[in-house]
Amino acid sequence: MLLSAPRYRGPVSDHFDGRRFHNFAAAPRGFAGILRWAATRRRGVWRRRREEPPGAAPPRRVADLRVTFVNHATVLIQTAGRNILTDPVWSERVSPVSWAGPRRVRPPGIRFDDLPQIDAVLISHNHYDHLDLETLARLSRRDRPWIVAGLGVRALLARHGIENGTELDWWQSADLSRGLSVTSVPAQHFSGRGFTDRNATLWTGFVLSGSAGDVFFAGDTGYGPHFAAIRERFPRLRLAILPIGAYRPEWFMGPVHVDPAQALQAFRDLGASTGLGMHFGTFELTDEGEEEPPREIARLLEAAPEPKPRFWVLGFGEGRDVL
Repeated sequence: MLLSAPRYRGPVSDHFDGRRFHNFAAAPRGFAGILRWAATRRRGVWRRRREEPPGAAPPRRVADLRVTFVNHATVLIQTAGRNILTDPVWSERVSPVSWAGPRRVRPPGIRFDDLPQIDAVLISHNHYDHLDLETLARLSRRDRPWIVAGLGVRALLARHGIENGTELDWWQSADLSRGLSVTSVPAQHFSGRGFTDRNATLWTGFVLSGSAGDVFFAGDTGYGPHFAAIRERFPRLRLAILPIGAYRPEWFMGPVHVDPAQALQAFRDLGASTGLGMHFGTFELTDEGEEEPPREIARLLEAAPEPKPRFWVLGFGEGRDVL
């Protein structure tokens, strides 16, 4: 079908039955759940559009570790002299068509032209708000970054002329450059871009490992035992980048999106030194209000006992050195 992505073909595993991938724990709600949600929605408050000045241009290179929150799940990780972008989205809409679908309520926090040269791109899964073909094509033309994604995603990129990449199964690793590697790690989510390709490609998180320490990027995920499993293999995470939005109504979104309390619990499960919240305040995808996720994180951190978790919610376009 026109909108559907190519289907992965490969050997059966503990999370692939030969046709579809599946989670270790909770499964997403089905079509009946979608109908119930549509009939009972209670939307939070979102502004129609807010114009905001972009953040300062990031440094060209960083020897240690710096992170910049761009928007949604797009984060610039600068470490060991390399620049890595996660789920880059600079398009106006996250949709199969340019005239309908979720539209951004604020511009990207960093202008595309202010990005340093991008060496690698991490794609967590193929949903439109995480795999933006227009942005990937721009990056490919400008920088030819190495693109890393889950199993089956490379065929979609190749269909649109985007080459220079690799795909990984959970727990597989690849070298990005001398001294910097990336490992695909489990997430609890689903995939699909059309009507016939649900769960036909793999969703994943990533751990970057280099001289500046390990950095975890969760992608999209619900709460589950995979966080503890990641800590077992990567016990000294320096930074964990976790979603904090797209969680209401909880009965429907819970299997595939963490809420703020679960994000903080996942941060504890991972044992990371510093946390960063993302996946909020850019596209109205679910029923919580635009400002609710960062406000709830602030409330939870205030109520937490000492020592407080070192969990940041940066402004759009804000960069910060991870010390």
